[in-house]
Amino acid sequence: MDMPMSEMQLPAARPEEADAFRAAGKIAGEARKLGSAMIQPGIRLEEVILEVEAFIRSQGAGIGFPAQTSRNHIAAHYCPRPGDPSVYLENDVAKLDVGVVVDGYLADTAQTVHLGDDPRLKRLIDASASALAAAIEVAGPGVPIKDLSTVIEETILERGFRPVYNLTGHGIARWRVHTPPSVPASPDPGQKDVLRAGMVIAVEPFATDGEGHVHDQGKAEVFMLSREPRKMKGIHPEAWAVIEDLNGLPFARRSFTDRVSGDDLESSLMRLLRTGCISAYPPLVDPNPEVRIAQTEHSLLITEDGVEVLTA
Repeated sequence: MDMPMSEMQLPAARPEEADAFRAAGKIAGEARKLGSAMIQPGIRLEEVILEVEAFIRSQGAGIGFPAQTSRNHIAAHYCPRPGDPSVYLENDVAKLDVGVVVDGYLADTAQTVHLGDDPRLKRLIDASASALAAAIEVAGPGVPIKDLSTVIEETILERGFRPVYNLTGHGIARWRVHTPPSVPASPDPGQKDVLRAGMVIAVEPFATDGEGHVHDQGKAEVFMLSREPRKMKGIHPEAWAVIEDLNGLPFARRSFTDRVSGDDLESSLMRLLRTGCISAYPPLVDPNPEVRIAQTEHSLLITEDGVEVLTA
């Protein structure tokens, strides 16, 4: 999932924290595989998302961020609203992005499915997956992050596509799905960050047959707390209780389904948005609807002698 970075620096995970990251990663990987296998023409997007989130909860874990499934020229942040009638179609390039939290420790993973047999679109997905594999191959303690960015860009360009340059990988910390360091899709000469043992990072190359940039477009279904409100006027107590329970993690309208809905929810969200207490994250979209975008993502634990893929 792509969101602005927290300002906090990424601490090294202690052994017991590493185990919690592993637990979250195992469940996230299983949830991603379950959801990806469900993606078929005619299946509602919401059906896949609800099944994925139900599975996560059945494993005793929490939702790290609202599961999302973005199609074709939509790169990220398409989160089906309650009752969303959208279905997958033949020849779709469908992404599934999943987050899991275990005792505050997070894992983030994504996969792309092509609902057809177009060789070019299969190569697009392979470009993203191969870029991730190349980054994992070079990752380890003491490795500059720009080395990962270099192989990500080279791998995608070699296959005839472009990275989505304004979407990046990121660090992960307790209760924070996005922290420094950033893992850009191309090397930044000014970036000095180096991987250290105990770091947990998410690497998520996006490959596109477009120009390589996306922008916000459409109605947001994903939100995140920016600061606590000074006054609770206009905010339904149940809506605030849901947000408070999430400890700063992202949420969607469906997060409130059993507690508050309708005008009470909408007026609360609008009040929080107007006062800058929450931020909205609309879908990230290529301006050309003919463009196709693929995403592959794993969460990685940097170890003393290499790297451990948490979400395989």
